[in-house]
Amino acid sequence: MERRNKAFTLIELLVVIAIIALLIGILLPALGQARKSANNVKSQANLRGLNTGAANYASDNGDRIFSYTWRAGEVYTLPSGQVKYPTTDQEAAAYQNQEILMRVTGRISGQGKIQNFSARLPHRRYSHLVLLDFLTDVQPEPIAASPFDRNLIQWQENPLEYGPGSGIPYADDPGPGYDTDPNWPLNPVRQRWPFASTYQTVPAAWNTDGIAGAPTYIPVAETPHLMQGGQGIPLGRRKFSQVAHTSGKVMMFEEFDRFQDSAGLYFAYPEAKCNLAFFDGSVRNEQTADANPGWNPAEPDQPVWAQTYVPLDTFPLPKEGLDNNSVKYCQRYRWTRYGLQGIDFGGEDIGRAAYNLPQDVNCTEQ
Repeated sequence: MERRNKAFTLIELLVVIAIIALLIGILLPALGQARKSANNVKSQANLRGLNTGAANYASDNGDRIFSYTWRAGEVYTLPSGQVKYPTTDQEAAAYQNQEILMRVTGRISGQGKIQNFSARLPHRRYSHLVLLDFLTDVQPEPIAASPFDRNLIQWQENPLEYGPGSGIPYADDPGPGYDTDPNWPLNPVRQRWPFASTYQTVPAAWNTDGIAGAPTYIPVAETPHLMQGGQGIPLGRRKFSQVAHTSGKVMMFEEFDRFQDSAGLYFAYPEAKCNLAFFDGSVRNEQTADANPGWNPAEPDQPVWAQTYVPLDTFPLPKEGLDNNSVKYCQRYRWTRYGLQGIDFGGEDIGRAAYNLPQDVNCTEQ
């Protein structure tokens, strides 16, 4: 009796391979989207955790919004034994930043010692260190990094690697088109990047509101990385009770929308839709174009204040490409008109009424 060969023929094998390839092609985008959605949920969970921590911090610290508490005119001692006499709140905050990092990392001496850096406000990228120091003794803390922020996660895993080839901003020659501030390549700046956060704290949470000419730090139009201010500006004295619209005022926000755009879309682009933590404890995903325009406190009568996005050398590129500074975008909830007294979402911008500004303004300047 003749036996039948049960092996696949070449044609049958090719058909099976084609079917498998087709299924993979159908499933992979769905799996990729599911992974992105899961990461987005985790990012929102990080913000909820930080929000809860902020409420607990306020409960234990006289209703204060978390920020640096060391003050000008006081005397402080670092873990290294050095005694410091800060003359401004900015200098005091820089010493407190150094003290926290020294204490929690044990990097008090030697080549990896946490160095002081007082030429820049530590508040913008490192206000969260005060909150995390209140909550935990671990630095860098994973909750500070969005799962989309692969650069920061890598830096957190290698906090002692910030020299050439490490991937830290300005560890290598960035080339033309990136932010050119001479401070970026300095070791005290580079060694802090692993302790940064994906989530930015709005300036009004630690700055003054700049109302009626009060001394305040202000942004500059040419770059989002710098602020201007004089001596004696009080910092870090803000309270939750000073927030006029807690459900409509942003406290922390993702600097880039990596959910819609894997390359990372700067939050100020109108189509960006970043996760936002509000002062009432809620976390929402809102489109930037739906927020009120914001302001520069130095130009209160202007209906629009816009800024150029110039990236650091490891940050997402602008849509217009490098070396194109012709387009500027409203900073919206980062610089809310009237600060803590203003509102970002869900209500009338009180600054418009106060200054008789038009309701419909173009937030892109070219």
